Amino acid sequence: EGNQSLVTEFILLGFSNLYEFQVILFMIFLVVYLITLIGGSLLVLVSTVDPALQTPMYFFLRNLSLMDIGYTTVIIPKMLTNFLSKDKSISFAGCAAQMYFAFFVGSAECWILTTMAYDRHAAICDPLHYSLIMNRRFCLQLALASWVSGIPVATIQTAMMFSLPFCGPNVINHFFCDSPPLLDLVCTDTLALEIYSVAMTVIVLMLPFGVIVVSYVRILVTILKMSSAAGRRKAFSTCSSHLIVVSLFFGSAGSTYFQVKASYSPETKKLFSLSYSVFIPMLNPLIYSLRNQEVKGALKRILGKKISPQDLRGSDV
Repeated sequence: EGNQSLVTEFILLGFSNLYEFQVILFMIFLVVYLITLIGGSLLVLVSTVDPALQTPMYFFLRNLSLMDIGYTTVIIPKMLTNFLSKDKSISFAGCAAQMYFAFFVGSAECWILTTMAYDRHAAICDPLHYSLIMNRRFCLQLALASWVSGIPVATIQTAMMFSLPFCGPNVINHFFCDSPPLLDLVCTDTLALEIYSVAMTVIVLMLPFGVIVVSYVRILVTILKMSSAAGRRKAFSTCSSHLIVVSLFFGSAGSTYFQVKASYSPETKKLFSLSYSVFIPMLNPLIYSLRNQEVKGALKRILGKKISPQDLRGSDV
């Protein structure tokens, strides 16, 4: 009887308390979603087509952009529907699917960011052997491992969560089916799942973050030993975009999953979740393009090819 769940659907409360701003919120998050889709797709296109960007760094950046697009697609469309609809329900299976793919892509993104830090470490700390270390096969293996890492995390977390009984109420005070707010609705002891969740958070968040920190400590030591000021500036510039993304992503995600239950209000928790699941995926393409001369140059070259003087002369004939 304890394994029988009486709940067949959940209600995503989202931002229903801001009922007078629902249309405005819909427009804001629609724009955010479109920027994420367009920016991420452009970054994937440019780094795939332009010959100057056929390097490991941009290969991993393509994977990061695809993950950002996937992450926001799991969350934002349902948010947009709920802003304009009185029916804010999500089926039991739909909630499980949303949680699964959120954990899958989120875990993969943690490891692709770690892989990008390792790539920068190899490029700056061991430049003579960089092409041998970061060969095509090894890069493919690292990217595949990042994607695959999300499968066991998402499968075990989702299976454990949705094997527990939900007897009611069924209102999730969040904008998507995430683990912490769902735990509040379980009508049995959740200690085992909480222990597992903490362990997974350490593995998925703290372990990658620790590797990134170690990589950048060694990078910093190497940069400080450089005799050329121009070389130091160039080395710092290749890492700055990644450092900004890592700080934003791990800072907001850590604030969400490493917190005492009563430490933050539900609205504060939603803001932390919005940071890493909605706004950071939108900012990533902007950060990597606006701060990167190679990407901006590739964009100009591609746009220049599409509307070239030869094309204009040909259209006049």
